[in-house]
Amino acid sequence: MTGTRNHIGRRAVLLAGGGAAIAATGGVLTWVGGRENRVPPPPTVGRENRVPPPPTVGLFAVDEAVALLPPSPLRTVSGPQSFAFDAAGDRVYALQVMAGGLRLPDEEEPVSGRDRKTAGDMCVSVLSLSGSAAGHMYLRGFGHGVSMGVESSGEDVLLWVESDVDERTGYGRAVTRVPFRDGAVLDSSSSAVRHHRPLPGSRQLHPAFDPVDGRVLVSHWVGEAHHYAVYRADDFLDGRYEPLHTVADGALRDGEWVQGCALHGNHIYQLTGKGYTDEAGANPPSGGGDTYVSALDVRTGEVVGRRKVTVAPELEYREPEGIAVRAAPEPRLCVGFSVKTPEHRRLAVYACPAPGVTA
Repeated sequence: MTGTRNHIGRRAVLLAGGGAAIAATGGVLTWVGGRENRVPPPPTVGRENRVPPPPTVGLFAVDEAVALLPPSPLRTVSGPQSFAFDAAGDRVYALQVMAGGLRLPDEEEPVSGRDRKTAGDMCVSVLSLSGSAAGHMYLRGFGHGVSMGVESSGEDVLLWVESDVDERTGYGRAVTRVPFRDGAVLDSSSSAVRHHRPLPGSRQLHPAFDPVDGRVLVSHWVGEAHHYAVYRADDFLDGRYEPLHTVADGALRDGEWVQGCALHGNHIYQLTGKGYTDEAGANPPSGGGDTYVSALDVRTGEVVGRRKVTVAPELEYREPEGIAVRAAPEPRLCVGFSVKTPEHRRLAVYACPAPGVTA
């Protein structure tokens, strides 16, 4: 999780173009999968009644979420922080802060969970959609992992993550892209890691990657205000940090925790909320949780949807942890929850469809 919003200054600033919103007779054109798709109007039933379309946040019907990944253990026992999908959509890459008591091969003794957190030590777990383990990697000195991205390049899988941890906070001060290597240990201080610092003066940088249009989303804080910036990935990697868009977060409400972000088409998707408390607490199970998905128009910063996530209210603890778009085989907005069990925290993922939109 990351910090709460205390105040937001300006609502949004748009620096450059990109994307389009087009109205057309007989339907609405929306930007999906790098192209425009016509969303037909709802069908007419009889002469007078129409079947109302499901409410959407951006393109996605949050109320229609269904289970995609069952509650599944990650490599270490700590809770998940974020996740993303490979290009085929059949592998989940999840980030977690490394658990206390773990000793890596080059470490003299086990390290406490507190020290792992401030040091920015993370574990990447790879899961199949059935929940089976399919690989892992350790990232030391990178950050907290509030959001991440996965990019496919030939046979390589590349991870977009925060980097260069600020040990006062445990969060990253930069963004990097590194290759996934099963079983490897990679240090943020390695010469193989290139730290990108596109936003001087900002803090708590967290990236997400849009594989459809090749863009990078960077969540960041400026003072007490939360913002987003969007870049072409190629420009970003070449050190040309001229954003396509910059957006002040007008969706975040006082007291909310940002639990992840994703970019798809013309929308930034943001997840907020906290885990269940007991019935006497501020977020009891009987209230159905305080998890919300919001959408912001990337071109204007306008909040174009906000919806409570009501799926799976029976989950134990049910802390929202990560949001990602599974682009293949068809676009789905996916929300993750941390689930408590006696042995592990587990990751459960639920997928929200895009009505009227196909891949």
